[in-house]
Amino acid sequence: MKFSFEIVPRTQQAFSQQYIFAQGLGSTFNMINVPDIQRFSIRSWETGSQIDQQQYQFIPHFRAIDFDLRSGDIFQLIEKFQLQHILIVTGDPPEGLKGNFHNTNVLDMIRAVKSRFPQLIVYAGFDPHRNGVQDECQYIRRKADAGVDGFFSQPFYDLRMIEIYAEQMQGLETFIGLSPITTQSSQQYWEVKNKVQFPSNFRPDYDWNIEFANQAIALARDMNMNIYFMPIRIELDKYFGQIKFN
Repeated sequence: MKFSFEIVPRTQQAFSQQYIFAQGLGSTFNMINVPDIQRFSIRSWETGSQIDQQQYQFIPHFRAIDFDLRSGDIFQLIEKFQLQHILIVTGDPPEGLKGNFHNTNVLDMIRAVKSRFPQLIVYAGFDPHRNGVQDECQYIRRKADAGVDGFFSQPFYDLRMIEIYAEQMQGLETFIGLSPITTQSSQQYWEVKNKVQFPSNFRPDYDWNIEFANQAIALARDMNMNIYFMPIRIELDKYFGQIKFN
């Protein structure tokens, strides 16, 4: 079973602090995921020099919407930074449409990258909240057919949903996303922005999220899946100090 730790590159200092924390957990984590967020000046692929890639698989995220495949920019970045693993997502247009973006289809980008770099491990995302289960699973299969090697999910908050997707993801390397929500405002954000339907017993506090994470880890282990932690604005010691990795 693998565990991946996400670090958002808000600033160099914040990135370094979270990376040091992950290192402090010893061999618990196998991977470091770095999302690429347009409003930040640090690009995901630039952070690899700060990560011990003998210890972690470094997985920078690429947003299809940021690249014109005809320019070859993404190929140049993969070569320049000698990347071995990447995660490709569609990406959201910039707010107010003030930034540059392209209509690059994520499936086309996956095919182009895998054709150019067949040895590159390419991951994609899936979102259990975006569509119905059937539509999302069909989209997952289309990505797999395009050449994706594995999947990282948006966060789950319901064990029943994990079981449903686990049955559909058999044979695909899958990382179940966990992102603790510890404030009412964060819960409302996820409900409005990401269309999350929380279970009736959900509470936006550490106790609920820690218990859920431990149950999700046990379930993922039983169903031959992996875990992807996305800690956003939480007390890392308070949360991870009670997580049962074994």
